[in-house]
Amino acid sequence: MSTSLEKAVRSAGYYPALAWSVLRTAIGTEKVRAHFVHAETTFDDREVRRHMTVLVITESRLLRVHIDDGAGHTAEGGHEASATVETTALGAIRNTAMTHVIHEPEHFTEHDLPHELVLAVGGSVHSRIDLEPATCGDESCEADHGYTGNMTGDDILVRVSLIADGADSIRALQDFAIVLQGAVGTAR
Repeated sequence: MSTSLEKAVRSAGYYPALAWSVLRTAIGTEKVRAHFVHAETTFDDREVRRHMTVLVITESRLLRVHIDDGAGHTAEGGHEASATVETTALGAIRNTAMTHVIHEPEHFTEHDLPHELVLAVGGSVHSRIDLEPATCGDESCEADHGYTGNMTGDDILVRVSLIADGADSIRALQDFAIVLQGAVGTAR
């Protein structure tokens, strides 16, 4: 499995030496049970940006490695990239959701691929807290009522489409999700 992961990272062509180095360090001595590599190019008003997400299931963890292009901070305007590794214990994953988007479902057969797949994984390492001043409802009250807010988990989200990413990518995400859904809540 490690060999097929390395091959997938190199085939994606997005800073493969950097990606493989970060992945090897994150995986350590654990066995790779499943992986999914997704390289994307996005366009905005002024520039083209590339990024890659690699999901890896080991014996005890879900790893999410995300690599982004940077603007560069050198005087010569050189490029830079940043690589972030998130690690979630399999036992800490609360849930997964796989959304299958089908165009013209009346023509769908059991052997057809979905047009899009979206995998969401709950239990990632980041959360966001949004705070605002609390009030009592009395518009003339000037007392300090502290703060109120919400804490929102930052789930892992991966979306692939048949048109943009191809059938192999759809199948790869399906295969990865099967292993992940079987491993949720376990600690091997």
